[in-house]
Amino acid sequence: MLNDTHSSLLIRGALALLSGLPGDAARTTGADIRIRNGAISAIGMLAPEPGERVLDASGCVIYPAWVNTHHHLFQSLLKGDPKGIDCTLTPWLAAVPYRYRAAFDAPRFRLAVRIGLVELALSGCGTVADHNYLYWPDMPFDGSAIVFEEAERLGLRMVLCRGGQTRTRQLETSLPKVLQPEPLQAYLDDLSRLQQRYHDPSSQAMRRVVAAPTTPLFSMQPQELRDTAAHARSLGLRLHSHLSETVIYQQTAQMQYQRSPIDFAASVDWLGADVWFAHLVKLDPEDIALLGRTGTGIAHCPQSNGRLGSGIAPVRALEDAGTPISLAVDGAASNEAADMLNEAHVAWLMARARGGHFAQPEYAGGNGETGAADATVEDVVRWGTAGGARVLGLDGVGTLQPGMAADIAIYALDQPRHFGLHDPAIAPVASGGATLRALLVGGREVVCDGAIPGLDLAELAAQARTAVRTLQSLATS
Repeated sequence: MLNDTHSSLLIRGALALLSGLPGDAARTTGADIRIRNGAISAIGMLAPEPGERVLDASGCVIYPAWVNTHHHLFQSLLKGDPKGIDCTLTPWLAAVPYRYRAAFDAPRFRLAVRIGLVELALSGCGTVADHNYLYWPDMPFDGSAIVFEEAERLGLRMVLCRGGQTRTRQLETSLPKVLQPEPLQAYLDDLSRLQQRYHDPSSQAMRRVVAAPTTPLFSMQPQELRDTAAHARSLGLRLHSHLSETVIYQQTAQMQYQRSPIDFAASVDWLGADVWFAHLVKLDPEDIALLGRTGTGIAHCPQSNGRLGSGIAPVRALEDAGTPISLAVDGAASNEAADMLNEAHVAWLMARARGGHFAQPEYAGGNGETGAADATVEDVVRWGTAGGARVLGLDGVGTLQPGMAADIAIYALDQPRHFGLHDPAIAPVASGGATLRALLVGGREVVCDGAIPGLDLAELAAQARTAVRTLQSLATS
């Protein structure tokens, strides 16, 4: 495998390749890929050159590495809590992530981040946007630094979406220090610190910083949101948050501001091509048109939205209106299988299910059976790779074509679920469960033969079990 980005590697013999590009360019004849200096130099039917290393991809399918545009890595130690497993979003927030905030110290936070990144890497994910909102006044450890350190340790691209709040949702009767809001100036000052220390604006950056108050409707006052947007844009940072995840967002926006959540976002300068929101499940046709007209993106989280009973985002209508679509797994506390391959599989199914759910018979003015083509496998791969890179502003990442970063996932079709499949290119998304043969990020080895070199998974599992017991003992009632 390639560890020196100045070396040359030829990936040869794959059954098929999906590029992440739209239309006819989604597939290519000849699936061999040559990598030089961390980037793709050629794709096609290629012969080895003298001294070139060769990776045999026989029996495999090649995709761009997934780009996960919304995660909460600290939740990797909060999966399947019985108090929240059957809750909708608002009671779940109180029952799980808020209840455990005070129990996270630096070692447990680091372990949770590591587990989440390992899980993502083993699914073929090369870029992660972590919406970390675990901040409070006089915090005794630097969670932002830990997130970047753990991503660098594994060799993944990291986009830190710096969450936080200047007001609280009052989901608990008392406010321990870890739930207290930050002053706006402290939040803005930390954005400046992070931008100066970590942010790389280049098209193939390994580190980016984003301004990401936890949710516009609940986390800041309107003028604070305008101030945050202006400050972030002055620093060259993008904007991200949660929005329109459930009907509570609609109810709150109407009661407090007499408008939809999307109209509210527009009123505080939080729409545009440099903005993307997680979820966007509950939208009116006017909302969809406004999001598309402004080029505001979505981090589509179908598994979390299903797990919390939130619904299915109208991704086909959004894309048709002009909204950039990306895929994300959300937090592991509301998605107990937080990996991008699972997410892509469910995104494919749910987009079709939504289309069919709203289908009407012809006698009622409808078009009969519809929905089966509302998301093709090629669409889902494009959303989860090129679409993610687009909303993150990483223009040199996300597709398989010469000149792009060599972020590549190679899947072996060696499971019984793949036997008898007529089109191997669709297997990882349509059938799911493909074995990750290799993951390259910038041409460097991250996963080899289904394992992360140097990582003891059994030891990581033991650490997780110990941490869960500790968290349970420390959780607030």
